[in-house]
Amino acid sequence: MKLLSFSNCIANSLLGIALLILPARAADDVTTQLHGLYDATRERHLREDPRRASDDGDKRYNTQWPDWSLTALQTSAREDTAALASLQKTSAVGLSSAETLNRELFRRLLQNRVDRFDFAEHERPLDQLNYSGGILTVNETAGIIAFDSARDYEDWIARLRGVDKLVEQTIALLREGIKHKNTQPKLIMRRVQEQLKAHLPTNPDDSPFFEPFRHFPNSMGPAERGQVIGKARIAIRDQVIPAYRKLDAFLAKEYLPKCRDSIGIWDTPNGAEYYRNRIVWFTTTSLSAEQIHDIGLREVERIRSEMRAIADQSGFHGGLAEFFIKLRNDPRFKLANPNELLRAYQAQAKQVDPLLTNYFGKLPRIPYGVRAIPAASAPDTTSAYYQPPSIDGRRPGYFTVNLYKPEERPTYEIPALTLHEAVPGHHLQIALAYELGELPKFRREFDATAFVEGWGLYAESLGDEMGLLSDPYDKFGQLTFEMWRALRLVIDTGIHQKRWNREQAIALFKANTAKSDLEIGNEVDRYIAWPGQALAYKLGQLKIRELRTSAEKQLGGKFDLRAFHDVVLGSGPVPLDVLEKNVKEWVIHSM
Repeated sequence: MKLLSFSNCIANSLLGIALLILPARAADDVTTQLHGLYDATRERHLREDPRRASDDGDKRYNTQWPDWSLTALQTSAREDTAALASLQKTSAVGLSSAETLNRELFRRLLQNRVDRFDFAEHERPLDQLNYSGGILTVNETAGIIAFDSARDYEDWIARLRGVDKLVEQTIALLREGIKHKNTQPKLIMRRVQEQLKAHLPTNPDDSPFFEPFRHFPNSMGPAERGQVIGKARIAIRDQVIPAYRKLDAFLAKEYLPKCRDSIGIWDTPNGAEYYRNRIVWFTTTSLSAEQIHDIGLREVERIRSEMRAIADQSGFHGGLAEFFIKLRNDPRFKLANPNELLRAYQAQAKQVDPLLTNYFGKLPRIPYGVRAIPAASAPDTTSAYYQPPSIDGRRPGYFTVNLYKPEERPTYEIPALTLHEAVPGHHLQIALAYELGELPKFRREFDATAFVEGWGLYAESLGDEMGLLSDPYDKFGQLTFEMWRALRLVIDTGIHQKRWNREQAIALFKANTAKSDLEIGNEVDRYIAWPGQALAYKLGQLKIRELRTSAEKQLGGKFDLRAFHDVVLGSGPVPLDVLEKNVKEWVIHSM
């Protein structure tokens, strides 16, 4: 009996071990399968949009543009739907927490692509911002390519010869929009018409597509240079410029007359449902438009009281509205020379860099530079933006600043903008994410707007702690940008949910900031053209600040700011619900 009992014990033990090993092996197999799906899908997306490959420093598709035909877009959406189905067939049982998160974020990424197609975003492929990489800014692809050899110039010439096809496909998509009454507002397309002028020069050398041919590597001799320049001029003259002329004529004669007079996305097919979908995607919350609107109003009032305190501190006697007028017109905050403004931004960035080790335990290796926004798009775009590095780190990131009409870009905004777009804002966060080599590539570049932009806005407030906002006007500049993001909550929902007109939005902006008419007009029109995106900034910042305040309260003297920042940034860009989980787990482990 004892022998039998002992044998049974051994058998039961072996069975238990086998049951443990089998799920572990199954989980490993699923993990391998999932990573294969991630890689295959990303590779497909690179083929579908060769500019993304160029952005990665991958030159395999450098002779090609995306295929914007309706057939190709439909095929891509079907492939994304199929990838979603494959994902859902895999079991999450036994996966590690890291792999479970990868699986969920990949699902969200694919679902967003499918949603955007289902809501027919592709029927509105043109706007003044061109954040979706429309036909007005494809020339800027040259700015992310390393032109190291004659082959790189020949590849660009091949792309020049394909611009006319891109224009034809853009026109075909716009016609689909006309057919379904899914058009842009007239005021947006008037801006686009103005931007088109940069693509209609009489001399090919003045085309923005010619820019790469102004500089050559030493390895190319005069004869070789002359040869590629000649080919480029012919392609721009015979294909690029005529294509943009055709687009210009189409907009004037066919598209603009069919555009809507309204500015809210509610006035498009399924517009209200689309706006709710965009709110969820951009904010990664379940907040309604009404709730967001109310949060914005409360934040506007809070920031106004802080602005009032700064006005008093500066010795100004008068109302806040008068203080805004004073700042708009005060010559000491204006630089008339674009190069002076660029140097001021560069100097500010150098001032921030050495302070970072006091606030972060881990800093990125990828460097960044400061340069100007291309002149063709500068009049219609924002004050600055960040251009990420290549994911392999071979190309640096760039804090890209708007030098158009420098006299309308007050110098007291320079510290806050630098903190947001460069360090410790976008460059620090995005470069660190790109260096997380243990994560799948889609995770390192995941489009979590509320996290990325929320971090940028949170980074602006660190200027106080870093001692960079000791001048009351610099502090007012930081508050101006925070007010700007609070107003976005009110204005974006006002336009797209409450059916505000443009004048209402501009009036609210003017009543609460010292920004110039140029900047205010550009900002309001940005919200019109890109529904929901502007909501991400303030909601993301509020969540990060809420998590920090909670951690400080719970940990007391054990709270380590450098460690807090490292945990916030340590998983790359993530939805706000994931960020909250990460921080709460860190707090528990730190107690």
